[in-house]
Amino acid sequence: MNNKGIGVFDSGLGGLTVVKEIMNLMPNERIFYLGDTARTPYGTKTKETIISFSKENTAFLLKKNVKIIVVACNTASALALKEIKHAFDIDIIGVIEAGARAAVETTKNKRIGVIGTKATIASCAYIAAIKKYDSHCRVFGQAAPLLVPLVEEGWLSNKETESILRRYLESFKSNKIDTLVLGCTHYPLLKPLIKKIMPKVSIIDSAREIAKTVRAILEARDITSKQNNRRKPEFFVTDTPDTFNKVGRMFLKKDMVLAKRVVL
Repeated sequence: MNNKGIGVFDSGLGGLTVVKEIMNLMPNERIFYLGDTARTPYGTKTKETIISFSKENTAFLLKKNVKIIVVACNTASALALKEIKHAFDIDIIGVIEAGARAAVETTKNKRIGVIGTKATIASCAYIAAIKKYDSHCRVFGQAAPLLVPLVEEGWLSNKETESILRRYLESFKSNKIDTLVLGCTHYPLLKPLIKKIMPKVSIIDSAREIAKTVRAILEARDITSKQNNRRKPEFFVTDTPDTFNKVGRMFLKKDMVLAKRVVL
């Protein structure tokens, strides 16, 4: 088990922020990443469709001989996690639980904001997860559908991106939140802009929190990799590998991204 890999899937590119954090915390672990780029975005699709896609993604990663699977997609975590955990005999974790727990531990005034895709916000999954840890917290959600394409375009500091972000974040100021959960794995790349707009608000990066959770699970089960040499991650996509490779290098700040196209 120790030398098996970690499987990670997302609807596209955003889950690479999770890969980056796992690599930072657990450099000896081998990572297999699947980006379902042919069917992205998940945030506009029905729950039934997202469950079906998530099962196919999980089945693919199981063929790579992994010991744990990370659903690095907030939409799939919100709508499909329960079903795929029931369908497969392996540890499967999603990003929502870890981000919710960190938000509750961070907030001082118990007023927490969440930005995410339309499907993630509509699911109320973050509200349920946060209130499970502290029922007294008030949670304010804001769908931000324009942010994912802006990130994938590489518009991380453009004035247009800042203007759109200000519109999305405006309601949080009036609701006096002190903690903001980035409810999409694309959004950590926008942290500098978000901090500029809301400098006094604590930002919860769900990618970093899920990496901590993965490490804790592997250590508790004593199945961390015992090898000392860093092993390169393997990347798979369902469409447009060239685009994935180009943007992936921006996400990871490394030249190791070379994705192979696969059919699920």
